[in-house]
Amino acid sequence: MRTLRLFALLDHLRGRLGPVSAETLALKLDVSVRTIYRDMATLQAMGAPVRGEAGIGYQMERGYFLPPFQFDADELDAIMLGMRMIAARGDGKLSDAATRVSAKVRAGLDGEAGEAYARLPLRAVSRHAQKDTGSGTHLSCLRSAIRERAFLDIRYLDLQGAKSQRLARPLGLTVFDEAWLLTIWCEEKRDFRNLRVDRIEIVERTGKRFRPEAGKRFDDYLKTLP
Repeated sequence: MRTLRLFALLDHLRGRLGPVSAETLALKLDVSVRTIYRDMATLQAMGAPVRGEAGIGYQMERGYFLPPFQFDADELDAIMLGMRMIAARGDGKLSDAATRVSAKVRAGLDGEAGEAYARLPLRAVSRHAQKDTGSGTHLSCLRSAIRERAFLDIRYLDLQGAKSQRLARPLGLTVFDEAWLLTIWCEEKRDFRNLRVDRIEIVERTGKRFRPEAGKRFDDYLKTLP
């Protein structure tokens, strides 16, 4: 059991972007804080790339690679269902990517486990296929613009029928039951805006790129949410 807990600790750490406290890890694993201290000391003695600082927490050292561990049943369910949801709701490229990811997971599992994964009785069906919502027309372009931090010229028709044109920093995409939502920093309004992707009429790159600026990033937008 302790070996499994050590692996679980490493999984929790590599899934975090910043430090995590011993108290948080103790709650996650349902053990005492003292047990976390002992386990972390063991991992460090074994050469695991873990750094811990009093008052800050533990985190994985940057630049180190850990091979993937065996997935448990819940993790495999999450991967399969997530990939099938993306295949059902994404644009063509995203759907194809989800299929490839699932195939790689299957190939990385031992024989019977791989076959069992492929036969998981989990489905994802979208009542709002991209051909119906129109989101698929722009999703691929928007995703690449977000990755490359490319300024976009967007012509938009809102739900009340009002048209607008925006110079935008594309920051992130969120998928809801009814539609995809694009979060932007609007250069004219000097504020965040959310646009339904299926209401975007025209989207074009301006040829210019932007640098991340404090107060204008997707993380900054998320901090404004209740």
